[in-house]
Amino acid sequence: MEALLTLYAQPYDPRFPVVCFDERPCFLLGDVVQGLAPPPAQPGKKAQPAKQHYAYSKHGSCCVLAAVEPLTGQRLYQVRSQRTKREYTQFRQQLAARYPQAEKIRLVQDNLNTHALSTFYDCLPAAMAEKLAARFEVYYTPKCGSWLNQIELDFSALSRQYLNRRIPTQTQLAYQLMLRST
Repeated sequence: MEALLTLYAQPYDPRFPVVCFDERPCFLLGDVVQGLAPPPAQPGKKAQPAKQHYAYSKHGSCCVLAAVEPLTGQRLYQVRSQRTKREYTQFRQQLAARYPQAEKIRLVQDNLNTHALSTFYDCLPAAMAEKLAARFEVYYTPKCGSWLNQIELDFSALSRQYLNRRIPTQTQLAYQLMLRST
């Protein structure tokens, strides 16, 4: 915990950006019926709001991979159909490409089984995996301290502002995330 707090207290250095990463599952849900229209307004009575029907249709699930650089506010979101070593590796490749001038990207993440540098060697040729692994300095959150990862603040805001409605497709989910990252 102290290592993370010390890391967060350091001033911004573009050669060593601090980036927080995590994943979040999302269920894709659609409406079965249209919302219920409000009853017609009656003279002298307060207008009633429209109601949402409780029934929904399941459209599967997906995963949101996200990274935020707390000191600059830069964000990277991706919607993937699953959460595997391959998706993790591809996300880290894109993250590394966003910081071409960085000597090391200081990455804060949890200890999930797919969040290991060895994952790169399962998905890439050894030379590419070694080069990608060398770009990162990893800081793991404590087992019961995921709240120390600042991406959790982003996920909380996303849940309240964008993901608190029914989103039936990955494309629509990606669009909602794009709105957030701009």
